Amino acid sequence: MLGMMFTDKECKEFDYMLRKEMDEMLLDMSDRRLDGPVKEAISKRYRIIFRMYARIAQPRELSRYALGLKTSK
Repeated sequence: MLGMMFTDKECKEFDYMLRKEMDEMLLDMSDRRLDGPVKEAISKRYRIIFRMYARIAQPRELSRYALGLKTSK
């Protein structure tokens, strides 16, 4: 396990980066041009990033991305 300490500003930036990455992956997973193996790889990566985001996000904000997690399976 790796531990890191962030300032408030760094934590907000990390939050922003994770949300933007998940938004992009949700958009990619809804693209009909992508085939099954590619969507599966994106889905696996999404779950990892979602777990990272879940450690710092407010429950209200987390629910927005949890819905995307359910639809990505």
